[in-house]
Amino acid sequence: MKLTLKALSALLAYPTLELKQAAGEISEAIDAENIVPVRVRDRLYRLLMELATGDLYELQERYVLLFDRTRSLSLHLFEHVHGESRDRGQAMIDLKSLYEKNGLAIAAAELPDFVPLFLEFLSLRPQAEARQLLSEPAHIFLALAERLRKRQSSYEAIFRALVALAAAKPKDEAVSALLDLPDPDAADLAALDAAWEDEPVQFGPGNSCKDELIAKIRAGRRPAPGVAAATRPLPSRP
Repeated sequence: MKLTLKALSALLAYPTLELKQAAGEISEAIDAENIVPVRVRDRLYRLLMELATGDLYELQERYVLLFDRTRSLSLHLFEHVHGESRDRGQAMIDLKSLYEKNGLAIAAAELPDFVPLFLEFLSLRPQAEARQLLSEPAHIFLALAERLRKRQSSYEAIFRALVALAAAKPKDEAVSALLDLPDPDAADLAALDAAWEDEPVQFGPGNSCKDELIAKIRAGRRPAPGVAAATRPLPSRP
């Protein structure tokens, strides 16, 4: 599972010349472990072909429109769980602490809930643990897959693969709750502005929106003796 998670993490990274050149190696890594269902693997091959043969600038523009510009497609897990609520900061701290206690040190400027980074961390953990942690945000991954399907985007396959690898399938009501949220088109500037508008912060009892992912992270915290710390450089963008 380690190679597959690393491959999926790489596929969700901002397109670069290095990523285009590594498309064949990524495909081989997915084939080597053979744990992604065939129907999903075929869709991943389509994305790999697009990355390998497409114009780099067009690939980068597509990536930005999907994942950077559209809030409903954000690659930051807690964007979908907490939005701008005060719980988000503590959730970030908890997740970063989990990484560090298990051998993954990240740069200060990196946000720990970035999906490619989360997958990189899971690739360092035993398979059973990785699958269990993967199941916690599975409802987010399935909602992202549905939104990408609506846009006929090949990136849908990555999130289908993650749902397939999770230890438990997401609950329908959790997925529906996410899909009921606004999902504006990247060309609709007014709708995008409204979607990114800051939400009011609520204080006091009864206003916590802690998600099962956070509870799982806290419950699963433990040191991993013998695991060397890995430092991940910041992604570079032109």
